[in-house]
Amino acid sequence: MSHKLKIAGWISVGALAGALTTVSLQTVARGSLAPLPLEELQQLAAVFGMVKTDYVEPVDEHKLITDAIAGMVASLDPHSQYFDKKSFKEFREGTSGRFVGVGIEISQEDGLVKVVSPIEGSPAYRAGLKPNDLITKIDDTAVKGLSLSDAVKRMRGEPQTKVMLTIFRKDENRSFPVTITREEIRTQSVRGKVVEPGYGWIRLSQFQERTVDDFVKKVEEIYKAEPNLRGLVLDLRNDPGGLLDSAVAISAAFLPENVTVVSTNGQLPESKFVYKAAPEFYQRRAGNDPLRRLPAALKSVPLVVLVNEGSASASEIVAGALQDHHRGTILGSQTFGKGSVQTVRPLGPDTGLKLTTARYYTPSGKSIQAKGIVPDVMVDDSEDGAIFAVLRTREADLDKHLSSGQGAEVKDAAREKAREAAVKKAEEEAKKPVAERSKVPEFGSDKDFQLVQALNQLKGRPVLVSKTQVVERKDEKKEN
Repeated sequence: MSHKLKIAGWISVGALAGALTTVSLQTVARGSLAPLPLEELQQLAAVFGMVKTDYVEPVDEHKLITDAIAGMVASLDPHSQYFDKKSFKEFREGTSGRFVGVGIEISQEDGLVKVVSPIEGSPAYRAGLKPNDLITKIDDTAVKGLSLSDAVKRMRGEPQTKVMLTIFRKDENRSFPVTITREEIRTQSVRGKVVEPGYGWIRLSQFQERTVDDFVKKVEEIYKAEPNLRGLVLDLRNDPGGLLDSAVAISAAFLPENVTVVSTNGQLPESKFVYKAAPEFYQRRAGNDPLRRLPAALKSVPLVVLVNEGSASASEIVAGALQDHHRGTILGSQTFGKGSVQTVRPLGPDTGLKLTTARYYTPSGKSIQAKGIVPDVMVDDSEDGAIFAVLRTREADLDKHLSSGQGAEVKDAAREKAREAAVKKAEEEAKKPVAERSKVPEFGSDKDFQLVQALNQLKGRPVLVSKTQVVERKDEKKEN
């Protein structure tokens, strides 16, 4: 296995998409540089000189250069990024799975910060923040005009310090302030239980350093409580990603040994790689296979995998691997479509560059990028349909998103029509009294519509499939 690829595979907080971004950490730069375009560099130097001498007021040279680098990298795709000293420190903290903040996954909407999901158990979660809440102010600073990275910086800080967020809740048509005390965020990424005799449910909310160990413990608990397990639901809804090796390990827990889990491909030789369901592709220490304690029955227990538009990156790798190997039924909504690899290289002791270097492919060779995983069975998130699901931003909706690399992009008229219908339905919902509005119940509860349908699938009972969802077919070749 390539040493460079073995170093890591972290999927960092992807604020631009409300999903996480898959990266491999490299501590050494490439041995040689590509030929430099001298004429263009001379123009850049000329512009720098003119701004320095002619601008209406003095400018900081360092800021000019770093802004130029940041702009150049940001023009590539939504996930490439230049890290200055502060953001690089925050990124490194993120790779450990710990950071100090309020605990929300965010995206951007109309220049404001949109809450995609509060992290379970976080200060934001306890304060009552909800998906789709809009943050209009952070303390006394208006969010309009701030970049997402600037907004993140303002929400992070030292432990036990306070930050006041002004929230606009669209479905209630009101604004209100929420004061939140920052904490070190350690998300609990694995939950699970026996939902009814013979059937278990395991939810992964993120792929972290301890996810595999916690997954093994949860499986052991479920099998201890229900030795004759007849079916299992693996819940990856709203799982934005995490560590690549953890995703490979979770896939390997269900798959035959040595089959392909995921492959990557890019310009660099080390970006062309195949990850298999074997310990050397996921164990962090030689001879320490975290899956060795799993019951053998897990390889064959009937399996349903729940996904939705918030399932991204590492969770799409797992869903794609299990789908291609026919190991389980994928049920829910089309996933986010984050199928690119970002490599992080230090530029010095305290700055770095996160650059998109490869695409992910499922075992059958399908690109995940800008497409996602299409479920075997499309199911809405409630009995009333997928009222808001079609309105959620996916990778293919992001400006300058990377194509799938497998054909020209095609505008999906059916999805646009579905969006228009969803907007109208959402407007109708907003007019109802709060108590009468459709709400998505807590995952894993007895009112969890998709979980009920997953259990029906395992039992061979009828499943209430979606009558409204359409597949977003971006980046596909037109058929004659």
